[in-house]
Amino acid sequence: MRRGLTLSGLVALCMFTALALALGYANKARCTGPDFDEWGRSEPAYQERAYGDVCYSDIQNLWIGRDIDRHVFPYVHGGITADGSLYGGVVEYPVLTGVLMWLGALFARTDAGFLAASALLMAPFGLAVAWWLGRLSGWRALVWALGPPLVLYAFHNWDLPVVACAVAAVYVVHRWTSVSLPRRATVASVLLGLGFALKLYPAIFVLPLALYVLTGGAEGTRRLDVRGALQVVGAAVGTAVLVNLPFAVAGFGGWLASFEFQARRQVDVSTNSVWYWGFRHWTGDEGFQAAMGVVSPLLVLLSFAVACAVGWLRYERSGTYPWIQVSAAMLCGFLLLHKVHSPQYTLWLLPFFVLLAVRWGWIVAYLVADAAMGISIFRWFYLYMTGAPSGVHDGFTAQALMIGVWGRAALLVGLFVAFLAAPSTVDDVGSGARGTGRRSVTPAPQPLG
Repeated sequence: MRRGLTLSGLVALCMFTALALALGYANKARCTGPDFDEWGRSEPAYQERAYGDVCYSDIQNLWIGRDIDRHVFPYVHGGITADGSLYGGVVEYPVLTGVLMWLGALFARTDAGFLAASALLMAPFGLAVAWWLGRLSGWRALVWALGPPLVLYAFHNWDLPVVACAVAAVYVVHRWTSVSLPRRATVASVLLGLGFALKLYPAIFVLPLALYVLTGGAEGTRRLDVRGALQVVGAAVGTAVLVNLPFAVAGFGGWLASFEFQARRQVDVSTNSVWYWGFRHWTGDEGFQAAMGVVSPLLVLLSFAVACAVGWLRYERSGTYPWIQVSAAMLCGFLLLHKVHSPQYTLWLLPFFVLLAVRWGWIVAYLVADAAMGISIFRWFYLYMTGAPSGVHDGFTAQALMIGVWGRAALLVGLFVAFLAAPSTVDDVGSGARGTGRRSVTPAPQPLG
């Protein structure tokens, strides 16, 4: 049976993570100061430096334009205009992220102060993720602690808290084994509901978790626990409603505006998805944009259905529903097919490289492709903004960008399959079972690739 790290190992892991977080902050802080204008925006030439020096962050950028610099409490007094602009403190993220942004700006007077305070607020979540992954999967958690994405994206946006919610849910299910499965899965579902109130994506993990409970978890059973599964779903929905309800009551228009903003969002250069890079010459057409509003979510839902169905087939063969594997595959489908694919979304995927035993070739290839995209996209923005030649035949920047975008897309397709076939690196301590269930003599599937 695999065991998590010892205390000394966990401390070392957190020290590595702290170093990566410090490097990540230092990278983003290169864009701040040395001077500031009357709105607290870094000078000189903030935008040119952010793109040209590859130190851009949404945190610093959104200091201006969302009333964050005015310390307006989010959602309550704002809304969205006919042209899709947010006003009155509304931000384009769910409510808990909005509150986190407000807290980070509370004592800040410049975008540099906002970045520093936001980093201090979020760093503990990055350390917590390292701790939980170390307890779950041992030294494989170094993929999180030492991976380039933590340096590139830890403070690019407000994603560390939502990743912490998702990983904490896995930890509760597979380490609180003194508590019955339905109870600990319900607690995990509450965490996923909180994740929904931060960045939405953890909500997709509720379904595979409910199926895991329905089928008896690691012990496996043919007697379906319908009540336990419904309890899991109800806990997630209830948590999301309870967190959102005060904001909806206090300012319904402002609360709704954050969802409406995302629903209206078009496929353009800011979305960075395969839909833009594959069809960017069509993005000016209203018919194309309307079609993407239907095609993209339908394909995402189809990928979810396929992942859950394959997971059920694996349950029929092995006796355990592979909820972590299915969750990872569903995330791959979302990242590939959704009309928005921001660079920091890699942080969402990174824990699954720890929790599932996919071959190292998959991990290295994805991190290389992601780094190629994550660095070259901003250099490409700089070339585009300054009017310099930016085509594929004009230099390495655009070539690296295309390698990153399409290499990452191809790897997401492969990882969808590899995740569904991979063994878990997580043991249910005290259960005597290791993810494939006690009832079956069928060996665990081997990693693909």
